[in-house]
Amino acid sequence: MTIKFGPAGLGPVANAEKVLGQYKKFGFKICEIAFTYSVYIKKDDAERIGKKAKELGIDLSIHAPYFINLNSLEKEKVEASKKRILKCCEIGEELGVKRVVFHPGYYGKMSREETYKNIKREIQELMNYIKEKKWKIKISPETMGKVNVFGSPEEISQLVKDTGCDFCIDFAHILAREKKVDYTKIKKLFPQKEWHCHFSGIVYGEKGEKHHKTTEKEDWKNLLKKLK
Repeated sequence: MTIKFGPAGLGPVANAEKVLGQYKKFGFKICEIAFTYSVYIKKDDAERIGKKAKELGIDLSIHAPYFINLNSLEKEKVEASKKRILKCCEIGEELGVKRVVFHPGYYGKMSREETYKNIKREIQELMNYIKEKKWKIKISPETMGKVNVFGSPEEISQLVKDTGCDFCIDFAHILAREKKVDYTKIKKLFPQKEWHCHFSGIVYGEKGEKHHKTTEKEDWKNLLKKLK
């Protein structure tokens, strides 16, 4: 088994190829492009940047905008969320990206069961559209760090089983949500051979994640001891 490391963030389009070259020198094998506030790369640039990444042996992924809620009571917000994910997929295809990571949604006033049902339905619709377009890209709902937000390890694992979607395991979020990381449980929930993971330092309280922080060396050592 191989673990590939890389940063979250590529930076501006103008010097993206230069940055990828620097990442290659650092030994990075992956990079997650942050479309967290907007899908800022256009089609023409995407093709060029993707070609450079492939040439350097760097796998790309995308983090979709934060403004996504597949369980909103307002239908237009759900549709806008899906459009954001699909826009990421469209540009991702030009970039040669493997997956689009996104935060699935909130429980709001609904039960966990109802929330799950709604999010599952919307993800299935997204996947049907991707299939129609013959895109190769995967969509990856992420484990989330706040207790009032949809995205426990169990919920994400069940989505994978029920829809065939991909997934993103964020170890910092799991720590914040559950106050510890049960690696044995995670391995059982995600028996797949390939994992896409996020990791960072995190500050958390009773309700889960407060904010991320610079990752300490000890945090890395602890994680890597648990991942063969």
